[in-house]
Amino acid sequence: MNNTQPDWAAYLTQMTQILNLELDDARRAELEIQFSRIAAMAEPLMAFPLDDRLEIAGVYKA
Repeated sequence: MNNTQPDWAAYLTQMTQILNLELDDARRAELEIQFSRIAAMAEPLMAFPLDDRLEIAGVYKA
């Protein structure tokens, strides 16, 4: 299991620059909290071991 915490502040800075968005401090702080919550919920799922012989799902390509 990966115990390294993502740098959500850096991620938000990069995404706001790429998407040309402006966030006030309150919204940025709330997004950091929400990203942390989502990551915490996903952690057990991401840690679940999968059998190497399982077929992967197909990937749609247009």
